[in-house]
Amino acid sequence: MSLRFIPPAAALAAAMAALLPVAGATQTARAADFTVRSVEVPELKGVFGEVKSRTVVPARARIGGTVRAVSVSEGDSVKEGDEIALVVDDKNALTLNAADAKIKELKSQLENARTELDRAQQLLARGVASQARLDTSKTQFDVATNQVTAAEADRAVILQRAREGAVIAPADGRVLTVPVTPGSVVLAGDEIARVASGPYYLRLSLPERHATSIREGGTVRIGERGISQDKAGTPATARPGRIVKVYPEISGGRVMADVEVDGLGTYFVNERTLVWVEIGKRAVLAVPAGAVRTAHGIDYVTLVTARGPLDVPVILGARFPGDDGERVEILTGLKDGDVIATAGR
Repeated sequence: MSLRFIPPAAALAAAMAALLPVAGATQTARAADFTVRSVEVPELKGVFGEVKSRTVVPARARIGGTVRAVSVSEGDSVKEGDEIALVVDDKNALTLNAADAKIKELKSQLENARTELDRAQQLLARGVASQARLDTSKTQFDVATNQVTAAEADRAVILQRAREGAVIAPADGRVLTVPVTPGSVVLAGDEIARVASGPYYLRLSLPERHATSIREGGTVRIGERGISQDKAGTPATARPGRIVKVYPEISGGRVMADVEVDGLGTYFVNERTLVWVEIGKRAVLAVPAGAVRTAHGIDYVTLVTARGPLDVPVILGARFPGDDGERVEILTGLKDGDVIATAGR
């Protein structure tokens, strides 16, 4: 058996090449380590917010009468000027007939006055009649003309009153309530429908002890649609909203606040949804959510020690967004300064 001679330089190079993967793995593992530090996070309180419309405009009847037809129902979208109901006053038809008859009578008197005026002018031209008779005939003709004009104006008023039987939508929006049905008798000014025309917002009601913790311009987190925790999600996945108004009066031990948030257009008015409000700050130990693994119902993190990695059981708290992803609070199991391995290790 022959032995091959390997130069010392070549042997050293081979040994270094064999160690390079190990060194690279060590650097990768160190890059995946995370040092646990105490950080301040917002202390959130979950409350229910009610969806409100900035303005709710009533559509009212302009005349009294009987509701002949209703064109909308609760939940319908309407545009400003749309006819949503029709109110009919049966007396309008009778009054209109009387006005037409009056106009015919006055027009007949006007024709007689015109004939008398023409005859007086002819007689005055022949020197048979006096100027006083002509002036009298002209005055009677002017009076008859004015009476016809006044009667036609009265008829126009009756027609306008009939047209005002159409109840129109006062603004764009959604119909909230329609408290009348066809056949109902209403008076002028009665409410036919209520239209939510303003942008939607959230109305919060907080306990009095949190009155000094909220402020205008503060950020809140709004869960997904629904009042259950399963549907609403968590603060980490909630969308942001902004407090635009804090009411200065406390009523019944509650302080009211309004929150502006996008995406409420399809909600029902007075629908409730889960909202998390910041009421202070607290110091917590938090780690990346990916550093936690669960086995047999127990949560673990890998603690980096001088003797090697060590799996440590922990109890988790709330989750919240961090600078580089979701973080989870560690209630017990770690202390400030511990080094753990993230998912990359």
